[in-house]
Amino acid sequence: MKVVGVRFKKIGKIYYFDPLDMAIEKDSGVVVETSRGVEYGTAVVVDKDVEESETFSPLKPVIRIATEEDRKKNEENKAKEKEAINICKEKIKYRKLQMKLIDCEITFDGGKMIFYFTADGRIDFRDLVKDLAAIFKTRIELRQIGVRDEAKMVNGIGICGRSLCCATFLGDFQPVSIKMAKDQGLSLNPTKISGVCGRLMCCLKYEQDTYEELLKDMPGEGDIILTPDGEGEVISVSVLRQLVKAVVKKENKNDVDVGFYSAEEVRILKRRHRKEERKEDYSDFE
Repeated sequence: MKVVGVRFKKIGKIYYFDPLDMAIEKDSGVVVETSRGVEYGTAVVVDKDVEESETFSPLKPVIRIATEEDRKKNEENKAKEKEAINICKEKIKYRKLQMKLIDCEITFDGGKMIFYFTADGRIDFRDLVKDLAAIFKTRIELRQIGVRDEAKMVNGIGICGRSLCCATFLGDFQPVSIKMAKDQGLSLNPTKISGVCGRLMCCLKYEQDTYEELLKDMPGEGDIILTPDGEGEVISVSVLRQLVKAVVKKENKNDVDVGFYSAEEVRILKRRHRKEERKEDYSDFE
C-alpha cells in the first residue's frame, strides 16, 4: 500500500497516513487527523510503498492538502504559542512552582494547548491548569519531559562546534550506552562523553556498528595470545588500525619483550576471565 510520511515538527518523528487518491508533493503542507485532533504537518515522504503488516492498520487518511487559509491559520497558531509561553511563565512565577517551561503547542483546530516543562520531581500544577484554562478557554495539557527532549526543543552547540544532532536531523533518540565508549577506546570521563543535556552523546552510536565488526575477531586486554614471537599477553589494542600490543615471554622465561602485531597474525589461546556484564550496568537511564 502507498503511504505518505508526515512530520509535525521541523525535526521530529515521521508518522504515516493514507494519501487516498491525492497527488501530494514532497514538502507540501497537509491537514490530517491524529489522536490529538486535527493537525497541520509537512509531507516529507511521498508515494512510499510499504507492507500492510509494517503499519498500524488501519491508517488514518489525509483530510486534504493544505490551502492558503490553512497555512495562515498555522502561522497564527505559531504566533499564539509564543504569547501563551509568556503568559504561562508569569503564572508559574505567580504560583511559585519549581518548574521550567520549555515549549508550547497548539493543535491546528485550537482544541488543545500542550505545555512542555522540566522539573526535578513531581509538580502539583492543578491550579496552574485552571488559570490557563480560564485565560485561553480551551483544553490544557501540561507534559513533563526529560533533559534530552529539552535539548531537542531548545537546541544548542555541541563540543564539536555544530548545532546539536537531535535538533538538526535526528528524528528519534537511539539507545546509547557506556559500553560504546569503551569499545571505541574513548575516555570514560563524563565531561568528555556527555552532551549539553548531561546524557551520553548521541554520536557514540554512529560508528558503533563498525567497531563491533572490527572487534569481533580481535583479542581483548588481558587475553593470552600466540604471536609469531611466542606466547604473550595483550596489554592494549588499536581497533581501527587492527593492531595488538602484547608482552611476549622470551625463551629463558625470565625476560619479556613488548611487540606490536596485526590482528591477523595472532591467535587467541585464552580469554581473560570476564564477569558477566549485565545490561543495566551500561544502560543510559533517564
